[in-house]
Amino acid sequence: MMKILTVADIKNLIARVGMQHFYIGLIAELKQAFSRWSSFQKSPRHATHFKNGVIELMPICDGEFYTFKYVNGHPNNYQHNKLTVIALGLLSEIETGYPLLLSEMTLLTAFRTAATSALASQYLANKIVKTLGIIGTGAQSEFQVMAHAAIFDIQTVRYFDIDPAAMKKFQKNLTSQSFHLVACRDAQTVAEQCDIITTATASKTQMRILKNDWISSGMHINSIGGDCPGKTELDPAILKRAKIIVEYFPQSMSEGEIQQSPGHPVCAELWEIIAGKKQGRVSQQDITLFDSVGFAIEDFAILKYIHNVAKQYAIGSTVDLIPDLQNTKDLFEVLST
Repeated sequence: MMKILTVADIKNLIARVGMQHFYIGLIAELKQAFSRWSSFQKSPRHATHFKNGVIELMPICDGEFYTFKYVNGHPNNYQHNKLTVIALGLLSEIETGYPLLLSEMTLLTAFRTAATSALASQYLANKIVKTLGIIGTGAQSEFQVMAHAAIFDIQTVRYFDIDPAAMKKFQKNLTSQSFHLVACRDAQTVAEQCDIITTATASKTQMRILKNDWISSGMHINSIGGDCPGKTELDPAILKRAKIIVEYFPQSMSEGEIQQSPGHPVCAELWEIIAGKKQGRVSQQDITLFDSVGFAIEDFAILKYIHNVAKQYAIGSTVDLIPDLQNTKDLFEVLST
């Protein structure tokens, strides 16, 4: 029998585990997955583009499990009161090919994206992080902040969005947290005095959310909004100053910020930093950039993690999506009994 995890199940699980502990466990699972990078069979995601968005399949496997995620990206969905990104994910065992888990992944994608950003920040930002900035306070923003707050002593969060309602939503959702929230009048004001700044916008165009003149020495940038061809967030001049780290170069070169500057060298893939094969930041003055587009190993990590945690807390239900046969060569039996 295959387990199903619904939106209500994920909500229940987070309430039981606690968000901070959930993030700490997930970041550890991500670190473990990236550390054994060579044990995975990898490929860029399969993306089908439309004039109003994109639909993608993201598969990956190691020697034990196979996972894939179905995910969309439709920036104009908010006009119809629909989410910009929705997702479903499946975890199956390699030995038999039988699926073990089918889960909602709209929430889980937000969690894994934020946790990956926080993991990158842990390796690339300066050791002392007090101020976090975020540009774009849409559906991903609170997750990004809470993931960083789980591993850094965040004192202040500076934020801006071109939509005032999104800024009010962000403030309402995080007002009970211990850090100080500072609503900013524009993106430039957010960038002032930040240790880490995250860009998380949805527009499917070449944007300049961050300008080079605003970037100070020592800053770490997580750029997570650029995730498809033609969609970028940063002033190209920033790429010339920063040490750039990507998830998976074959995918990042067509979807990430580096598509703007294809000849510019990339410092490393994230797994190389985590495994100690390459260095990212070597001085407090370095500017580091995690050019994140989202990669299937992150979905693998959270599906494996959530499968184990759900079993621990007996959360989720089982369904018979696979026929249970006495004689496995007699599939017709299902229809005749």
